[in-house]
Amino acid sequence: MAVRIRLRRVGLKKQPSYRIVVADSRSPRDGRFIEIIGHYNPRTEPITEVVKEERALYWLSVGAQPSEPVMRILKRLGTLDRYQRLRQGEDLEKLIAEAEEAAAQRTVNPKTSHPAPAAGESKQKAREAATAEAEAEAAE
Repeated sequence: MAVRIRLRRVGLKKQPSYRIVVADSRSPRDGRFIEIIGHYNPRTEPITEVVKEERALYWLSVGAQPSEPVMRILKRLGTLDRYQRLRQGEDLEKLIAEAEEAAAQRTVNPKTSHPAPAAGESKQKAREAATAEAEAEAAE
């Protein structure tokens, strides 16, 4: 069975959030998965990226292939560097402690950078308001 580490989309329409999952490469994007190893939210400022380092290192060590977006996330968090050091013979416990320390330094209270539209507000109403505002400025 070919195993991939990839993103699984969750969240509301036009408000995506992702879980980082380990899944069979043949299963659909939002289909069956083996394990959830983290989450990723691009809508917060700063972007929220959380990975269970120990499980990610385990799955990488048994041959799971990360997708391109997950590869970028793992590089940003330093997980791939720690995986290379694990392969070179460094102690797993030391690497896990280092990852926890890095995660503690990274902890920030994220705020959503793109608020959800207000209830009952449609795109058309928003466009009409924007054009009316632009016309008012042009008239001045």
